[in-house]
Amino acid sequence: MPTRSDTRSIGHVLGLLKNDFPDISISKIRFLESEGLISPQRAPSGYRRYTDADIERLRYVLSVQRSHYLPLKVIREHLEAMDRGESPPALESPFPVTEPSGPAASGPPSQAATKPPLRLTRAELLEASGLSELALAELERNQIVQTRRGSKHYGRDALTLAIAARRLGEYGIDGRHLRAFKISADREIGLVEQAIAPHMRRASGNKDVSVEVTQLVISFHAALLRTAMER
Repeated sequence: MPTRSDTRSIGHVLGLLKNDFPDISISKIRFLESEGLISPQRAPSGYRRYTDADIERLRYVLSVQRSHYLPLKVIREHLEAMDRGESPPALESPFPVTEPSGPAASGPPSQAATKPPLRLTRAELLEASGLSELALAELERNQIVQTRRGSKHYGRDALTLAIAARRLGEYGIDGRHLRAFKISADREIGLVEQAIAPHMRRASGNKDVSVEVTQLVISFHAALLRTAMER
């Protein structure tokens, strides 16, 4: 069993993690403990004592929260797998690049490239995105973030939008700007639907046409933004 000299106080742990995770706080560490993600020892005095393994566990939790915005229940599953000696699942960026390239990009997405659907409750979306209840309510009021059709749950796009909205807010891009983006996107959708309507009729409503055009529009739009910002 680790001795006191092998363990650290919560204040010491906070100092070790602060450079890599500026938003870390003692209350955050205690919250993760209350959720069962870490289990520090208790000294006879009642104070928490953290081993090197506890600190590495904390680093993992904070890293996947910051970089991948995973709900705590998913992180807990990863930790349980690690406790069994298994490797945690490989993680992808929540902001995938959707730029088509090469001949394969002209066809529908492959089964291997299709991500499994997300099914988040409101509480899980707030937790995973870092949004406040007030900020999410504003996004919903402007129909920017919405539940999946016919469901009370949120999908992957809702999470992506929520994360992007929070991060854009850090740069002063607030609800007024996001409303303008939504209006612009709705206008673009109308133009695209009108333009591809003859192709959809010829293809008997084949969704592959819509998927391909959507990806092309996204890539075209992203390239326009990059080009304009680089001027």
